[in-house]
Amino acid sequence: MKLKTLACIGLAFLPFAGAHAQDDTIKIGVIAALTGPFANIGKPFEDGIKTFMKQHGDKVAGKKVEIIYRDDGGSNVELSKRAAQELIGREKVNFLIGFSLTPSALAVAPVATQGKVPMIVMNAVTTGITAKSPYMLRTSMTMQQMTEPFGTWTAQNKIGKVYSLVTDYSTGHDAEKLFSKGLLEAGGKIVGSSRVPLANPDYSPFVQRIKDEKPDAVFFFAPGAEDGAGMLKAYSDKGLDKAGIKFLGVGDMTSDTPTLEALGERALGAVTVLNYSTALDNEANRSFLKAFAEANPGRPAPTFVTVAAYDTMGMIYETVRRLNGKVSGDEAVKVLSGMKWNSPRGPISIDPKTRDIVQNMYIREVRKVNGKLVNHPIGVLKDVMPN
Repeated sequence: MKLKTLACIGLAFLPFAGAHAQDDTIKIGVIAALTGPFANIGKPFEDGIKTFMKQHGDKVAGKKVEIIYRDDGGSNVELSKRAAQELIGREKVNFLIGFSLTPSALAVAPVATQGKVPMIVMNAVTTGITAKSPYMLRTSMTMQQMTEPFGTWTAQNKIGKVYSLVTDYSTGHDAEKLFSKGLLEAGGKIVGSSRVPLANPDYSPFVQRIKDEKPDAVFFFAPGAEDGAGMLKAYSDKGLDKAGIKFLGVGDMTSDTPTLEALGERALGAVTVLNYSTALDNEANRSFLKAFAEANPGRPAPTFVTVAAYDTMGMIYETVRRLNGKVSGDEAVKVLSGMKWNSPRGPISIDPKTRDIVQNMYIREVRKVNGKLVNHPIGVLKDVMPN
């Protein structure tokens, strides 16, 4: 049956999904941006899944594990929805995972609800989306987890006057609002703010404005690592670092690749907040990095997205074990809610009330260690709740 036909049948096709996968197989459907402008989010899902299965094999509780990928390009919500309908209705998957961007997760939520299939969000960061389906959980993070505690940390570390520069769209507005809330409540001050166009941003005029304002730091948020590289280049070229203005960023603004590789020493001293760094010194991370290199030769360094996919697979395997291979959607959600896991990013758990993730956030500074630029952890915000 063609995908187009399935799309026409829509949700009416889902009641036949009750049997799910064959008795000897656990099927996991992955909906992600595997091509197009958001592939830098979707491809790390594949890397993380391959890494986990390289370590732990393709069988759990006597069942064969099968991964089925569907490419939604990241921003095509109708394609995300149709993919979910096909994966549940025809492929009889036991789990849906992936979801590079929030609109994709929201489009699939009612499909997962009607099909009674657990869906695990491995990237989309909008706060509160797990409320859209009783079958939705998240292993990535929320915008609030990063930005509000980072604002608090900033003021507490005597960085009192901050200029806010964010991309002009809803997530950028959220980042600005939440960082400012944490900063102001801890005694800091926003001395100015600007919003940069989402398409083809030129940071130079904004950076000059910031330099003229003479804040202690600039807080920056944009949707991708390429923007981080562009902003840090303008920041360095305009001499903000030499003027003593710190760079504060969110997420992958200083990703190992491509940002640090492209910028070199111009990135030194940049401070960001994230739930992961390849420089974390713990046994789980060392084991993960070794397995990643073996499973993904030639791929860029793992990111927080890679780790979310890796952890998701670990939680699914553990769920199947606890259920002795007899997986139903309702029982799987019960097991996943409240689960604790030892991740490369440190201890994590799923909050049973929100089905969202509780985890550490790391304050990271770009330093040169053994001749290599790394996001070196300089502080940890422990067990940050999702809201």
